[in-house]
Amino acid sequence: MEEQHSTPDEAPSDDGSAVDEPDAAQELDAGTNTSATTAIGRIVLAATPIGNVGDASSRLIELLATSDIVAAEDTRRLHRLVQALGVEVSGRVISYHEHNEVAKTGELLEHVRAGKTILMVSDAGMPAVSDPGFRLVEGAVAAGLTVTAVPGPSAVLTALALSGLPTDRFCFEGFLPRKSGERNSRLADLVDERRTMVFFEAPHRLEVMLRALHERFGPERRVAVCRELTKTYEEVIRGTLRELLEWAENNEVRGEIAVVVGGAPEQAPGKPEDHVAAVNELISQGIRLKEAVAAVADDARVSKRELYSAVLAAR
Repeated sequence: MEEQHSTPDEAPSDDGSAVDEPDAAQELDAGTNTSATTAIGRIVLAATPIGNVGDASSRLIELLATSDIVAAEDTRRLHRLVQALGVEVSGRVISYHEHNEVAKTGELLEHVRAGKTILMVSDAGMPAVSDPGFRLVEGAVAAGLTVTAVPGPSAVLTALALSGLPTDRFCFEGFLPRKSGERNSRLADLVDERRTMVFFEAPHRLEVMLRALHERFGPERRVAVCRELTKTYEEVIRGTLRELLEWAENNEVRGEIAVVVGGAPEQAPGKPEDHVAAVNELISQGIRLKEAVAAVADDARVSKRELYSAVLAAR
């Protein structure tokens, strides 16, 4: 993030001419040592390319070169990224992933308190979104430390935009549970979800996932499988769950996968007389007729007046 600095005071050089003397903020930006009492540390979450290295932003490149510490989900992938970008990391590189983030978070927060800039990068896309980084942000927020972000490539938004499905309302569900019982339970919670849903899945589990979606959501639900986004062999397959399950059964699927599923269709309201029993059930529980009719009519999206008449006609 660019900072605006006041015009520095001029100080004489050895030969008597005036030279600009950098202020404290400039010294911090340049990486000079500043006492912990005056330094302002921060955490920067930076999005990295999800496939095409050309999507790296100039701000990401600058921060890779200048940050005091780079916390990386996979240091080997970081090394390949900086090589491809032609940038040299001047700061300390720390491995920060799901298996050590609990232990490392406190250490990183202490560095921020000491005035260090920590750049957090995951393997691809935005840290903390189905990637390490959430615990670091949570700890920083609790401690009142500064957290900012360098936006960039996102597999979630890219898949959503390319899916051809509604984008006005959507939710991100990450990876479904691997165990069938837990997966079925999660899908049961989502069967009536009206928003477009975005999932991640491993290629070798895609067929199992699509079959579970087919069984729970029905064969005609619209879906898009987005593979290798922004890479050379990018592919988006769109159709019904029946069609894409058949595709997955007959093809060897490779690469990184995002699955976009259309929301549940809006149910047409039933006839008022179809809901008389529900009203009578509420009445049997001691609820007054008018209140029972109002509650059922709102839930079933039918006319209160027509439902009231239907209840009276059925008596």
